[in-house]
Amino acid sequence: MDFRTTPQDDAFREDARAWLTSHIARQPPDWERELGQGGWIGIGWPDATYGNRTATLTQQVVWAEEYARAEAPTRTGHIGENLLAPTLIAHGTPEQKNRFLPPIARGEELWCQGYSEPGAGSDLAGIRTAARRDGDGAYRITGQKIWTSLAHEADWCFVLARTEEGSRRHHGLSFLLVPMDQPGRIEVRPIRQMTGTSEFNEVFFDGAEARAEHLVGGEGNGWQVAMSLLALERGVSTLAQQVGFARELERVIALAAAGGSVADPALREQLVRQWAELKVMRWNALRTLGGSGDAGAPSVAKLLWGGWHRRLGELAMAVRGAAGTVGPADWSEPSPYELDPLQHLFLFTRADTIYGGSDEIQRTIIAERVLGLPREVRVP
Repeated sequence: MDFRTTPQDDAFREDARAWLTSHIARQPPDWERELGQGGWIGIGWPDATYGNRTATLTQQVVWAEEYARAEAPTRTGHIGENLLAPTLIAHGTPEQKNRFLPPIARGEELWCQGYSEPGAGSDLAGIRTAARRDGDGAYRITGQKIWTSLAHEADWCFVLARTEEGSRRHHGLSFLLVPMDQPGRIEVRPIRQMTGTSEFNEVFFDGAEARAEHLVGGEGNGWQVAMSLLALERGVSTLAQQVGFARELERVIALAAAGGSVADPALREQLVRQWAELKVMRWNALRTLGGSGDAGAPSVAKLLWGGWHRRLGELAMAVRGAAGTVGPADWSEPSPYELDPLQHLFLFTRADTIYGGSDEIQRTIIAERVLGLPREVRVP
């Protein structure tokens, strides 16, 4: 892609920058609703029917970059906006679009993603969560999901479940929209990570209800719907992610310069390599932006940024040296340990090559779907 901005794009950038500056300074209590009132949620959707403004692909990149540069609040509505909404636009009924897209655009309903399970993470086709029709036609869901981001805050969850008893692998799966407010039927247990935070959760379904009209794409077609959703996890959002990566790298370089470790030729070479690889990632993201039909592009992107970010965390600790092992505050019982930003970066990025599809799974996808190598033999 030849990424060039027009005068209209430049004006859009100025508007976005001005809006972000003024509204971040106000520190609104509900940032998602603030974005929704400004029309900034769903700018990549095909039209403005649902209260959002529309933007060209270039302007979507501009907004993502300005959002990252402004260090705006972390989004809690991005799963609904960037994953579920495009999936509903592609596969949903008119009634489903009219019910769910406006609240997402207004920042009023938050979503989480019910895909991974114990024993079926990167190998998603192995899921066992079951959904069976009851006498009223609704689905009753039983099973467990894990690593469910923001489930403790979400109003709804899109769940991939097995609706055909006895089916295996990618057959017999369905894509269901499930309300999270079902006491006694849905339990959310936060997973405390080694960073001390709990963004991920376990979710247990015990007869949770999903209405028949909230089945997306037809019964048994869940695998196709789920795969089209996973293909959305690249593109514009990747470019915004890279702006954040660049800011983290700048902090590590500044620390190396201030502490004198940049004088180490081996460390200096690593810093230069990180900078160069980040540039390559940007151009690769621009090359694939807006494209379709490239089965390997999402996997290549995940391999690139996952490994890069993990190495950045390791490099941050190398720059810190022995001081990187000491926390910013003394131990206390309410807060057994605290981390400074670079320590948090190091620990959190240990998972970058695992979540969202491990490196091993991404390489298998590239080998089988792009290079045409023989598939791995599966033992029944």
